[in-house]
Amino acid sequence: MSIRAVANNARSLPLGLGPRGLLPNLYDVIIFILIAAAFVAVAHGIREMETPLAKLDLAPVTLDPAHLPEYALRTTLRMFAAILASLLFTFVVATLAAKSRKAELVIIPALDILQSVPVLGFLTFTVAFFMRVFPGSELGAECAAIFAIFTSQAWNMCFSFYQSLRTIPADLDEVSRHFRQSGWLRFWRLEVPFAAPGLIWNTMMSMSGGWFFVVASEAITVGDTTVKLPGIGSWLALAIERQDVKAVGLAVATMGVVILAYDQLLFRPIVAWADKFRFEQTAARDRPKSWVYDVARRTRLVRVVFGTVSSATAYLALTRVHPRAPTRWATPSAGRGIADALWIAVVLAAAGYALWLVVGYVRASLGIDDALTALWCGFLTLVRVVVLIAIASAIWVPIGVTIGLRPRAAQWAQPIAQFLAAFPANVLFPIAVAGIVTFRLDPNIWLSPLMVLGTQWYILFNVIAGASAFPTDLREASTIYGLRSAQWWRKVILPGIFPYYVTGALTASGGSWNASIVAEVANWGDIKLKAVGLGAYIAQATEAGDYPRVVLGIGVMSLFVVVINRLLWRPLYRFAERRFRLN
Repeated sequence: MSIRAVANNARSLPLGLGPRGLLPNLYDVIIFILIAAAFVAVAHGIREMETPLAKLDLAPVTLDPAHLPEYALRTTLRMFAAILASLLFTFVVATLAAKSRKAELVIIPALDILQSVPVLGFLTFTVAFFMRVFPGSELGAECAAIFAIFTSQAWNMCFSFYQSLRTIPADLDEVSRHFRQSGWLRFWRLEVPFAAPGLIWNTMMSMSGGWFFVVASEAITVGDTTVKLPGIGSWLALAIERQDVKAVGLAVATMGVVILAYDQLLFRPIVAWADKFRFEQTAARDRPKSWVYDVARRTRLVRVVFGTVSSATAYLALTRVHPRAPTRWATPSAGRGIADALWIAVVLAAAGYALWLVVGYVRASLGIDDALTALWCGFLTLVRVVVLIAIASAIWVPIGVTIGLRPRAAQWAQPIAQFLAAFPANVLFPIAVAGIVTFRLDPNIWLSPLMVLGTQWYILFNVIAGASAFPTDLREASTIYGLRSAQWWRKVILPGIFPYYVTGALTASGGSWNASIVAEVANWGDIKLKAVGLGAYIAQATEAGDYPRVVLGIGVMSLFVVVINRLLWRPLYRFAERRFRLN
């Protein structure tokens, strides 16, 4: 079939509905109402963000239940603004890292460091910046909160997309190049669809991760600067401060309603739609379902509009006058080796200069004893992270495989997992503090589980994504050969989900370091418990406005995370690419 014939066929698709297709039906009305409501909510949120900052002092956050719906809307809009920024960041940065060796040398270590920098670390230096950019406006505080939420979402999605791009089956890549697809067309027709299942599940996890740090993002205290934006996070902070158990319960219930709403209206339809991108040769017997997706498929006018846009895009993509021949990569040469060596030298020089500036700043106020204290605290936190990730892996890998291989189970488990992942550790502080004080337990041990409360779900969601994307034909082949029990786990499913597990465990490890800021210091009213660790070290320095110790704590945390990633997780990434890549 010629290009013109294909283009004409694509251009005629939206007209296949016939003249009646231009008449809206009941399903069009339902979708229109949902879209209109979303636009109204966004417009309301943007209008509120532009109000003067002094209005926050005149109308402070209260625990009046009548304000809770408004607070929920404001928090949700911040979360979605951050997730959109995270998606854009993911598509640009992860693609560069996967396709450019020189960019990878900079981006991957930078992501290792950035995912280890705690939310409070970003807030310490970004609040003042955004306040100066938007002086006297609430928009400055809103941007700081959105950026803080972004820092709890972007790294997980970026690692997931990077891992997917590095494990695209070689035969699919060769076919796309054989048909002379441009880089842009190959990105949207091959790479994004192949990465869609894992990226979608990690996007859901990132949304939940944003909820986990919503208290720190909306109730900002850095030195003498205190800003409490209207939202569920600031509501929770005020309820914990006043020891109001009823208000905490109302906030948690509202979170559950919001999570269920956007799961049903957004994520569940996307999961059902993305099922067609699974890499398999045999159709799955059970597919994920969504009532919103079913409604959208039964519309007339909406399908015509989106069909026209899709056809126009396909037509533009197909009508290239002179398609370029596929790129033939040259064999490595001496010149290329010299260029790579020079690039590595430039990167190392820039990193060394940045390290020299940080060391100079810290040495001006602190001594060797402070550095040794931070290193010791970092070692204690490292022990907690290693133990907790091992326990979480043993628990959630089997559960994630069970859920991922059964779409019906995933349908009811998905919102539950999102809610549990979004559950803020602060809500459990009353129980943790009361239990530790009553039974005279050691905070260094019993505050540790709070670190993994929000990060263990990275493992679960990635394993679910890997099991969901596992080809049906391979599952049927294992059944034909009669693989059972331990042999099936060892030979079939664990190799199949291994790249996804590495992504989840890597992100969970970095997230646990981040969560230590919240978990190693527990407050409930006037009672304050502290575990010795790097998280407590940074939290105390941030609260006191001690910027040299904040920089030292963040530097030590970044050092630990980068070393662990270089020695453990990166070799596992390369092993997964070589051994478990579908070809």
